Amino acid sequence: MGIDLLALLDELQAIARNGLTYSENPYDRERYERLLDLAIRGYGEALSMPPEVVRARLGGELGYVTAKVGADGAIFDDEDRVLLVHRADDDTWGLVSGWVDAGETPADTVVREIAEEVGLDATVLGLVDVIGRPAGSGYGPHGAVAVVYRCAVAPGEMTLSHEVRDARYRVIDEVEHWHHNHERLARVALAAHLAAK
Repeated sequence: MGIDLLALLDELQAIARNGLTYSENPYDRERYERLLDLAIRGYGEALSMPPEVVRARLGGELGYVTAKVGADGAIFDDEDRVLLVHRADDDTWGLVSGWVDAGETPADTVVREIAEEVGLDATVLGLVDVIGRPAGSGYGPHGAVAVVYRCAVAPGEMTLSHEVRDARYRVIDEVEHWHHNHERLARVALAAHLAAK
């Protein structure tokens, strides 16, 4: 089995940055700096990005390095179809979702994202699951944790943000191009939705 370069780089840079956060030994700090430089060079080559840009992006995150946390909303209609958005960034379909901002709970995030992306007022019905995914060439250069909620929306017409090309209720088996691991998230949410009926 081959090693995924982005997963390896994600782990290397996390080890290096966490070591630099906690280590006071100058020799260890030198080793962690070297590891970070190697990871930066690797990211630069893998993503066709200048090393100084990579370093600036990594430097924007302070403290202990953890996976990013996202919140995903699963909204079903009376025919058990799930509301999906056709994303403008990568031309795929996925649940309404977004990164948890500072000061927000994941439940706050999913309500905010539903309002922003499709213009609907949402209520969180319950937690479906918390699903982690590592960094990798199939998903991107960082690990993430998805907090998936079943949600209901108040009646109203959808208004789409600039992030969304289209939004509609769809049968999961008929979706042709999924965003990252959103098919898995949608199927887990569908099982929870059907169990709650």
